[in-house]
Amino acid sequence: MNRSFNLRRQLLASMAGAALLTAPWVAAAQPAASDKPIRMVVPLAAGSTVDAVARAIAPAFGRATGHPVVVENLVGAGGIPGTTQVVKAPKDGLTLGMISSNHVINPGIYKTIPYDSLKDITPIAVLATVPLVLVVNPALPVKNVAELVAHAKAHPDALNYGSAGNGSTLHLAGELLVSETGIRMKHVPYRGTGPLITDMIGGQVQLGFVSISQVAPQVKAGTLRALAVSTGTRSAALPDVPTLAEAGVPGYSFDAWIALVGPAGLPSPMVESYHAAIKAAMASPEAKTA
Repeated sequence: MNRSFNLRRQLLASMAGAALLTAPWVAAAQPAASDKPIRMVVPLAAGSTVDAVARAIAPAFGRATGHPVVVENLVGAGGIPGTTQVVKAPKDGLTLGMISSNHVINPGIYKTIPYDSLKDITPIAVLATVPLVLVVNPALPVKNVAELVAHAKAHPDALNYGSAGNGSTLHLAGELLVSETGIRMKHVPYRGTGPLITDMIGGQVQLGFVSISQVAPQVKAGTLRALAVSTGTRSAALPDVPTLAEAGVPGYSFDAWIALVGPAGLPSPMVESYHAAIKAAMASPEAKTA
């Protein structure tokens, strides 16, 4: 990625997008007037955190709306092809989409996008905020962030860090680390976090940011080493792992988020109904145990 784009501006845009999507809606009860299935488009690979959230809520969301839900992965270019399918869909509530932080970061990365990231969607609900953790292959001779920075400065461009794709939140988290510390590393984009985690364990790439839920087992098993979390506070899932700010990168704080949206212009009663259905789905056993 060209580092000339303003990382700070894009990260602030990401947070602004998250704030927009947390606007309150009043619950009502008017689903789409059809018994056809709802298509839930995930613009990222199967096995990604966004995909996992979609599949966790889909059964209960379907029960709450009275529509079966079909999760469909449409992968590519920072999620743009999948989201394009959503924004261009009929306003009947039968095509919804999952988006994440990169949805509002993409305009600063890609020259042309076939939709307006804010005007062409109808926000339905924020589903999750996703804390990330910086992990390294245990063979890398670093035990903490200070040692990682020192090693990277002593060996510029020798380290490879992976992400779930160009423009992904994992990519931006890595670029922010590069920007804040002045180190030089090579970015290796993957098609999803599953292959990324496999290659970090295998040593094909040395490090990367991944959602805590996806690598906590590997960290506890010792196949990956956690150096720091991306958020401003420590995670209950990895309480002994410091924040990046605590670990020597002052001011570093990066939160990813996931939301459900539809095409612009969905009727308000439908949006309110879907928002209520999402609240019910998030409280379901499937979502709680995912």
